[in-house]
Amino acid sequence: MAKVELKQPIVDEIKGYINDSKAAVLVDYRGLTVAEDTELRKKLREAGVVYKVYKNTMLNFAFKGTDYEALAPHLEGPTAIAFGLDDATAPARIINDCAKTMPKLEFKAGVVEGTYYDLEGIKVIATIPSREVLISRLLGSMQSPITNFARVLKQIAEKTA
Repeated sequence: MAKVELKQPIVDEIKGYINDSKAAVLVDYRGLTVAEDTELRKKLREAGVVYKVYKNTMLNFAFKGTDYEALAPHLEGPTAIAFGLDDATAPARIINDCAKTMPKLEFKAGVVEGTYYDLEGIKVIATIPSREVLISRLLGSMQSPITNFARVLKQIAEKTA
């Protein structure tokens, strides 16, 4: 069997993740212990993030002609990739949280909803809360003035009664 025939299914798998994902984050995992890596994978899996280690050449082939092609210069040394299938900020946010206790875990770059972010940019993305948190904050801020208005009306009604 030719080498190309062995590699093609892996490239196709990566392309599938690229097509289904809203974001991808490249990280350098060099120096992580097995326990740290297991914890990281568990947290990512619980958030619906696919975390895989592929050969850089396979990632490079899969990135060609996509929004993720900007990540190609960062494919040096040990590289893991986290695909955010549901939440665009989840991979960066979870990796950032884990990096606080795992100093060896480092961002390389990322693509979120078609936009390339370098190391500093992906760290900013990591600080953005999840969609559900943002929606709940918005609803809370919209509900607050209405609640306060209702309290004032109730107090006025109690005074006049």
